[in-house]
Amino acid sequence: MTKRIQIKLLPDGQIEAMTDGVKGSACLEYMAQFEELLDAKIVDSNFTAEYREVEEILPDINQQQTLDQNF
Repeated sequence: MTKRIQIKLLPDGQIEAMTDGVKGSACLEYMAQFEELLDAKIVDSNFTAEYREVEEILPDINQQQTLDQNF
């Protein structure tokens, strides 16, 4: 799944941002980078259902083959 930040600019100048496809606490890192890019500060936040999910990390087949060849 693609990881992204959805951005909504409001008429009063505020920005709403929501991560999509980012599971667990990794969303906090995305939002910290977003703050840095905009030189802005998050004033309110809510966690989505994805925050409570765990991202499944599949092994890199190429890396596994390299490891197997070294033995």
